[in-house]
Amino acid sequence: MTYTIFGDKGSGAFSAEAVLAEAGAPYEFHSVSLEKNEQKKPEFLAINPSGKIPALRLPEGEVITESSAILLTIADHFPNARLLPPQGGFARAQAFRWLAYMASEIYPMVEIVDYPERFAPRGGQAEALRSKARDRVRERMALIERSIAGPFLLAGGFSICDIYAAMFSRWSVGKEWREEHLKKVTALAAAVSERPKIAPVWARHFGS
Repeated sequence: MTYTIFGDKGSGAFSAEAVLAEAGAPYEFHSVSLEKNEQKKPEFLAINPSGKIPALRLPEGEVITESSAILLTIADHFPNARLLPPQGGFARAQAFRWLAYMASEIYPMVEIVDYPERFAPRGGQAEALRSKARDRVRERMALIERSIAGPFLLAGGFSICDIYAAMFSRWSVGKEWREEHLKKVTALAAAVSERPKIAPVWARHFGS
């Protein structure tokens, strides 16, 4: 009953792999190189027609796409791992809120920072758009910074929200800016990276 992750190192596939590792689930990582544009090849488009990673094939054969949906699916499959607060409470609603926030408010801006030429002509316009998108990512990460209960995002402790937030802290904002302005987020990411089951996954995707 093995799960299969399709993704690349340092990409959104980190969150899927980290959650599976934390849950103790058996999984395989199938590399899809963004540098080689393999996510647009027919073999991968047959798995995810949107041509985006990560994708997760469940042991039953079905495929789940969109990283936030993948995290929620894994949390549902492994309730004993306590990757989410208990059902029916405000803490669980807050977890859904933060997952939706990061997926909708940060992820699209990261794509613009990484690939501005997809949205504007190459040159000055693309670079201006990249700069604006980076500012928006920083602004949104600053809201997470102000909201962290400590040491994790939710007052009840570790959840899939922390894996997601830690991943986003590695992208777009810049190391120096992050260390100066996102001290709580930096500490949260360190706590995530040091969890015994996640540590090797973090090292493979982001280094030490």
